[in-house]
Amino acid sequence: MACSVSDAPSLKDLPKVATDLKSQLEAFNPSCLKDVDTNEKIILPSAEDVAKEKQHIALLQDVENFQPSALNKTETVEKIVLPNAIDVQTEKTQKSLFDGIEKFDATRLKHTETQEKNPLPDKDVVAAEKAHQNLLDGVEHFDKSQMKHATTEEKNPLPPIEAIEAEKEKNKFLNGIENFDPTKLKHTETCEKNPLPTKDVIEQEKTA
Repeated sequence: MACSVSDAPSLKDLPKVATDLKSQLEAFNPSCLKDVDTNEKIILPSAEDVAKEKQHIALLQDVENFQPSALNKTETVEKIVLPNAIDVQTEKTQKSLFDGIEKFDATRLKHTETQEKNPLPDKDVVAAEKAHQNLLDGVEHFDKSQMKHATTEEKNPLPPIEAIEAEKEKNKFLNGIENFDPTKLKHTETCEKNPLPTKDVIEQEKTA
């Protein structure tokens, strides 16, 4: 349907173009454009794409040419599984619970009075609340201008020479134990000696 003249927007209703953009459009010179040759490229599908397309077409043809008469007739057998003893007992329990809720006699309830209590906090609670509030006020209104400038000095004391030497001796001792070769030990014979006491020793033993 054609629009009437009255439906056309007025000049003031038309969108405004920015001044700088309007000046650029008016001063545009088409001769400044460069000639460009358009190269059309036709990308052939890969072997994988062709195989997928063939597979898709074959699937569609199989669906279109499908013969329902080729289906074999089957009989559906419905099996009814009876519940076991645990299921029966659970069902009885739920049924008795539902019956008790449905047949509940509200007239057997006793009348009670609800008493609302609003205990006031004791002195310890009030003091703790005041201390907490004072702490929060101190943090919120803390004046950073009262802080003093401090310079952080990092210290990394090295161990003395005696400690380094002791650590080296300890590591050398541990390495000697870990790398000890028992095959370097020499075979020795143990000789047990049981010397008999002398005459003087026997006399001292008797007089003792």
